Amino acid sequence: MATEGNLQAPTRHAIDWKGADYYNEEKCFDELERIFDICHGCRRCVSLCGSFPTLFDLVDESSTMEVDGVAKADYWKVVDQCYMCDLCYMTKCPYTPPHEWNVDFPHTMLRAKAIKFEKGAVGNKVTLGEKFLSSTDVHGSFAGIPIVSQTINKINQTKPARALLEATLDVASEAWLPELATKKFRSSAEKSTEYAVVNGAKTPGKVAIYSTCYINYNEPGIGHDLIKILDHNAIPYVLVHKESCCGMPKLELGDLNSVAKSKEANIPVLAKYAADGYAILTAVPSCTLMFKQELPLMFPDCADTQAVKAAMWDPFEYFMARKRDGLLKTEFPVSLGKISYQIPCHGRVQNIGKKTEEMLKMIPDTFVQTNERCSGHAGTFGVKKATHSQAMKIGKPLFKKMADHPGSLPTTGDDRAAAGLPDYISSDCPLGGHHIAQGFEVNGLGAPEQQHPLSLVRKAYGIK
Repeated sequence: MATEGNLQAPTRHAIDWKGADYYNEEKCFDELERIFDICHGCRRCVSLCGSFPTLFDLVDESSTMEVDGVAKADYWKVVDQCYMCDLCYMTKCPYTPPHEWNVDFPHTMLRAKAIKFEKGAVGNKVTLGEKFLSSTDVHGSFAGIPIVSQTINKINQTKPARALLEATLDVASEAWLPELATKKFRSSAEKSTEYAVVNGAKTPGKVAIYSTCYINYNEPGIGHDLIKILDHNAIPYVLVHKESCCGMPKLELGDLNSVAKSKEANIPVLAKYAADGYAILTAVPSCTLMFKQELPLMFPDCADTQAVKAAMWDPFEYFMARKRDGLLKTEFPVSLGKISYQIPCHGRVQNIGKKTEEMLKMIPDTFVQTNERCSGHAGTFGVKKATHSQAMKIGKPLFKKMADHPGSLPTTGDDRAAAGLPDYISSDCPLGGHHIAQGFEVNGLGAPEQQHPLSLVRKAYGIK
């Protein structure tokens, strides 16, 4: 007899992407119909993203007002709205495994996306623009080239160039786009001081940094902030000697063979650092999640992949564990005022708790408002012409909430910190942070300074 909801934490099954039936569209649609029927009877996830309202509208407007009245071809409308945030699985669905109904909405969407990528359909094919946007190592290759990167950045700010990008690559002309760095992080990062390795009960005493495409090619300052914090705490670090894209953009597209190629490029390198006792840190939650969850589920029998999973840390997860070891400096001479902070979806899915919030709240006379709603950016979803406006709509409740900082009692004195606009808006996801800043601008919510949490901690430490 089926029970209502789960009494246990959700668990994940391995992704059988090499199975004989994985790319069988008919069998995939049978599973979609089964899961859609359960979702239709529940509807708890209606507020999360566009997939669920799209599904429920299709059901309610069908001749039977049940899932069996929805045309199979319309299932793609639901699939195309899913951007793999995983929040339905982690925060809403009561029927995830180990429940006997075994509902894994995100990974069933992934299967459908994989079929779409491999086979396509009339009017439903992965576009050239989508393939290009997910090829981060390709367009990032122009970063750090003198004159070239500056020229591309200037051209991309012009209306004709944005119109051309929209026409050729389906990049929304009004969407925020990252600039190419004039110096890549990997080539400009300072070498670590040769500190003694001090292991804690919970933490390795040395760090290997996996840069990520975004930090390396677009916003190296965040990487520099990370190494400054490590240096301030006398933690020796190295940059992994070689890296490729983690594969998350290709996963979101359903291009699982390209994900496997990224795995083959990265895992042998990272596994050596894991074996040598390093904590491996990445400053982009989606990349961290890729190594902690998606690759281990795609390659459950690969010992190196599982070893990398065990060695992979979110930076603030590492710092707070370091604090519990009594090995983190907790003196912050610079107060930061009011911070409206957003936990990105791929940070929440890691099940590490509110580690960034925990560290920010250690800073004296600093008032942190934490927000758990999705920003709507969701990788390429937020910049594509077809979905940019939807991304801004999804994020609007978050933008409005972050703009209304409640204030807090300061640690000294009797006056309340004034409520209203924060001094800083921040998210562990760099792209999500800029999307939030654009949401503030578009909705006339003011212009507080947008900073990554690592940048805020460096500032609070007083590090130049």
